[in-house]
Amino acid sequence: MANPRGTTVINGTFHSPKTQHSKWQSTDGVKNGIPKEAQQNRNPRFSDKPIFESYPEPPLYVFVLTYMGYGIGTLFGYLRDFMRSWGIEKCNAAVEREEQKDFVPLYQDFENFYKRNLYMRIRDSWNQTVCSVPGPHIDIMEKVSDDYNWTFRHTGKVIKDVINMGSYNYLGLAVKYDESMKTVKDTLEKYGVGVASTRHEMGTLDKHKELEELMAKFLNVEAVMTFGMGFATNAMNIPILVGKGCLILSDELNHTSIILGARLSGATIRPFKHNNVQNLEKLLRESIISGQPRTGRAWKKILILVEGIYSMEGSIVNLPQIVALKKKYKAYLYIDEAHSIGATGPNGQGVRDFFGLAPEDVDVYMGTFTKSFAASGGYIAGKKELVDYVRVHSHSATYATSMSPVIAEQIIRSLKIVMGEDENQGEKHQTIGAHTAFGRHLLKKKIGVVVVGFPATALAEGRARFCLSSAHTREMLDKVLEVVDKLGDLLNVKYFPYKKSGHPALHNEKSFDKEASFDEMSIEPEA
Repeated sequence: MANPRGTTVINGTFHSPKTQHSKWQSTDGVKNGIPKEAQQNRNPRFSDKPIFESYPEPPLYVFVLTYMGYGIGTLFGYLRDFMRSWGIEKCNAAVEREEQKDFVPLYQDFENFYKRNLYMRIRDSWNQTVCSVPGPHIDIMEKVSDDYNWTFRHTGKVIKDVINMGSYNYLGLAVKYDESMKTVKDTLEKYGVGVASTRHEMGTLDKHKELEELMAKFLNVEAVMTFGMGFATNAMNIPILVGKGCLILSDELNHTSIILGARLSGATIRPFKHNNVQNLEKLLRESIISGQPRTGRAWKKILILVEGIYSMEGSIVNLPQIVALKKKYKAYLYIDEAHSIGATGPNGQGVRDFFGLAPEDVDVYMGTFTKSFAASGGYIAGKKELVDYVRVHSHSATYATSMSPVIAEQIIRSLKIVMGEDENQGEKHQTIGAHTAFGRHLLKKKIGVVVVGFPATALAEGRARFCLSSAHTREMLDKVLEVVDKLGDLLNVKYFPYKKSGHPALHNEKSFDKEASFDEMSIEPEA
């Protein structure tokens, strides 16, 4: 892939057309981030198809109508607030007491206004109560509201066999107890549930050591340290890696835990456009030339923060080019593999494995055990010197209770399953093009999805997130595709450039093997 300066990027390294070798090439059986064996077999670890595709924007009229709708809702919201202030309508929201009017406000005006006047009207689309294991099907407790979604009550009924498209059960390992979980049960009987201490005191067990050694082997890195909470793995460990006088370049769509960790560090933060290596390089170049604000001194450290897979967008990080940039400008790279570890790459080792890059191409690996491994917690991985430093200085290791040994054993069990697989079964994805949140309608069809809206997204960029699992059958996915396709036509929310279809074709082996597009597999309605 060419860059503006005329050099070429090949798997994480900039190459000049005038030279045959690069100082970044490895001689330890790896060339340009791809093992020699893979090169000799001419079998690259990723397809030649374009991966970094930008999503088409909805037509202008969609934005106009969306903001008009919000505008009308806002006007009625002010009217309702006026009626509440005069006692005409009951106020159910939390308000500041009169004697505290001179205090710092507890609530942000606009977000509080949005919540009580707009969010409450659609609140039933969130916070569903699940009463089953998060497998391919789930059971949801039915709830109703008697006061326009300010409060809910359960009716006593259970909505059975809802297709679960919302849980992070990517590998289908979150299941009911069976004999494969005997080691987890034995660990519970031997160690109990909790550790009741921190890693720096009496909270490091042999199970933690076993897990960290196995995880290091799985990731092909020198060392790993595990933590009891995934969110805290970012929030509590980024601040020990950088501080005042350092620069953080963070993808604008990074997770809240990354943003919090960056802010707590005290380092200067400059966001770059999502997955845009041109914008990242511009910031790198300008930052190095200008130096620190006011003093102009060189930055002590430059850290690039990215995610492997951005779950809210469904996009994969442009890792080869970002690795090339961090090498070129002598920066450090921190990658959050929460949604990619275990489920991405030929060996399940994440995005780095997906692109066939060398383990040393990334300086700091972070990931969680809450998705693919059906557990909880997170990890920091990399060179031994890095992990040893984290062991000593991590706030989580100092103040937080250690990971439960039962959870540690569940992760060990999941890791062994992943590492022992001989065949990699790739997910087959079909795209329809719906671009809005419509969980309420899907639940009526017994399909459960995660719907996301403001303030987690921009006002006009609410979306529904579909999480695939290896536990899903093709028949389940066919049903989901068919329902979403019809719902997209009903709500007129198909903004992507696909032709309108009567319904998606059901699967067949030929279509999946050839990875036919949705257009090719769709069936035109009869005249």
